[in-house]
Amino acid sequence: MKNYKYLVWAGTAALVMLTVFLVVTTKQIKNTATTTNTISFTGEGKVFAVPDIAAISFSILTEAITSKKAQDDNSVKSKKVVDFLKSQGIEDKDIKTSGYNVYPQYGNYPRPCPLPAQEMMMEPPSGTTPSSYPCIIDNIQKISGYQVNQSFEVKIRDLEKISAVLDGLVTAGANQVNHLGFKIDDEEKIKEQAREMAIKNAKERASTLKKQIGIRLGKIVNYYEGGGYPMYMKAYDLARPESGGGGMGGGPVPAIPAGENEVVVTVTITYQIK
Repeated sequence: MKNYKYLVWAGTAALVMLTVFLVVTTKQIKNTATTTNTISFTGEGKVFAVPDIAAISFSILTEAITSKKAQDDNSVKSKKVVDFLKSQGIEDKDIKTSGYNVYPQYGNYPRPCPLPAQEMMMEPPSGTTPSSYPCIIDNIQKISGYQVNQSFEVKIRDLEKISAVLDGLVTAGANQVNHLGFKIDDEEKIKEQAREMAIKNAKERASTLKKQIGIRLGKIVNYYEGGGYPMYMKAYDLARPESGGGGMGGGPVPAIPAGENEVVVTVTITYQIK
């Protein structure tokens, strides 16, 4: 009797375990089928917009015998440059220090070398001691001074002032005016327009293909978005005359067109296939 009850209990437990296994396996198979029976469509949206901001990068370099003197001179020039920018209607929020570095400057100094024994009795060269003379090959590097390089990034919102600002920067004390680029201030708004176009493009492709191959599309199971960053159509290296910036070596600054920027968004939409 006891053996009979034990067999019944063991059989029931085995049946329950088998049932659970079958349910889990069936669910996994169903999920796998749902996941693999999908199709994806890619769409692209492009929006061209006229930039409304000019971004300029420039540097102020000063050199002096001591680090403090080089930094003090740099501070004086920097204040003059910033005051000029503010006089052009540029706000504090649009003037940013992007880098500040202090570099030691090195010079080569000849190391005194002992005179050969046979030359000890001769009159020493001017500027040397009787027991030494300047070594031409074996030089000593010593710090001869310091250079301070402070870099700035400035946004100009009134594009008609670009030429005046560039010319005034050099006059105010900027040694290197390096780069000018144009961008859109409200990039997210342009990106939203490009995204709408990309989604519409992807859905149109889905609608066309489902008719051509005779499939029925279910719900959207995945969405991916890429791009959305403005492509700068024109940038000027103002330190190089051949780039169109005139080299910033004095003289009038040429008119610089802003052109258009292109914002591109790509999306991929994945559907279930019914």
